[in-house]
Amino acid sequence: MTIRIILSLLIFSSVLSFAPAVQQQGVEPVTLEKIEENIYEIKGGRGSNGGLFIGEDGVLVIDAKMDKQSVDQTLEAIKNLTDKPVRFLVNTHSDGDHVNGNRYFPETVTIIAHENCRNEFFLPARDGSPSNWLSPDLLPWIPRVTFNDRLDLYLGRDRVELWYFGKGHTSGDLVVFFPEQKVAFIGDQIFLNRVPLIHLHKGGNSHSNVRYLEKMLENLDAEKFASGHSEVVDREVIGSYIAAMKSRHESVSGMMKNNYTLDQIKAQFPDNEGTLTEIIYFEILAR
Repeated sequence: MTIRIILSLLIFSSVLSFAPAVQQQGVEPVTLEKIEENIYEIKGGRGSNGGLFIGEDGVLVIDAKMDKQSVDQTLEAIKNLTDKPVRFLVNTHSDGDHVNGNRYFPETVTIIAHENCRNEFFLPARDGSPSNWLSPDLLPWIPRVTFNDRLDLYLGRDRVELWYFGKGHTSGDLVVFFPEQKVAFIGDQIFLNRVPLIHLHKGGNSHSNVRYLEKMLENLDAEKFASGHSEVVDREVIGSYIAAMKSRHESVSGMMKNNYTLDQIKAQFPDNEGTLTEIIYFEILAR
C-alpha cells in the first residue's frame, strides 16, 4: 500500500492536472507542463495550448481555452501550484480556441491584448455571421488593456514583456516574453504538424508572418518558444520554419512569373496546402 502511494505521488509531481468527476468524452484533462522555473505550458482541455507564469505577487495566464470546464480545470491546477491570485490574462490573438474561455475567468482578472486583437473580437466570423462578443453581457471579458508596439507588466519585481511585430497569423498577434527565463509564447505564429494557417478575414498575411518571426528572433534572445498547436521548440526550429515559408513563397512566385494559372500552381502542392497556396498567390498578385 505504501509503495502504491509513493508511485502515485511521483506521477502527480511530474505533470500537475485536475480532472472533474465527468470529463468530456475525447478531451484530455488540462495539465501543466513545466518549461522553466515558474513557467508552465497549459495543455489539454478544449482549445489551444496556453501558458502560465507564477510571479512574485500573482499569476499571469496566457490564452483561455474554449469552455468552462477547461477554464475550471486550469484554475484548479493553478491552485495546486500556488495560492497567489490570477491577476492577468493575456490573449495572444482573437481566435476562439484562445479567447472563448475568457468569460469563465473571474472579473477581477485584467485581460490584455494588442489593440488590433481587441478590435477583431467584434469582427464577423469567416462565414459572415455576427460576433458573439457583441453581446453586452460579455463586455467584462473583452480585453480592457491594449497596446501598440510594446508593454511591460510587473508581478512584484518580475517583468513580463509583451511585443508586437506586425501582421502575421492575424493582424493582432502578440508575443509574451519572459526575459529572465528566455521563454516566449507566440500563439499561432507557427504550425509544425499541420499546414500554416493565415486568417485573411482578420488581416493576416503569410509574407508578414515571415517578417514577424524574423523580427522576433532579432529582438528577443528567447531560447524556448511555446505555441498554440505545436511542441516547445528552439531558435533553430523557428529558423527552419521561416526558411520553409520563404521557399513556398519563392515557388509560387516563380510559377507565376512563368504564367502558371492558380489551378496549375495549386496542383504542384499537396491537396491540403491548397488554401495556403491560394493565399500566397493573391498576396503576390496584390503587390
